[in-house]
Amino acid sequence: MTGDDDYIYDEATGEWRPAAATDAQPAAAVEVRDAAGNFLADGDAVVLIKDLKVKGAGQTLKQGTVIKSIRLTDDPRHIEGRHDSIRGLVLRAEFVRKR
Repeated sequence: MTGDDDYIYDEATGEWRPAAATDAQPAAAVEVRDAAGNFLADGDAVVLIKDLKVKGAGQTLKQGTVIKSIRLTDDPRHIEGRHDSIRGLVLRAEFVRKR
């Protein structure tokens, strides 16, 4: 629950908006495309198109690795996914292809 003094920063407009006004607005649909130009949606499976070093995990994900059940973020360049050994993985959409 938000109070009268709560404000939320709106990254799309670059303004601080009252939380009550933000709650009333529907979320804008974000179009995310993979490296081949296909649209991605929540729950899709993707394949890496190149080897990627994972910061903080000290490991490299190899080309062809499947990332299942992705989630879209507010940024159309990034997607979230899970790998067997890495939780909270954020990938650039330009490095994946829809499976």
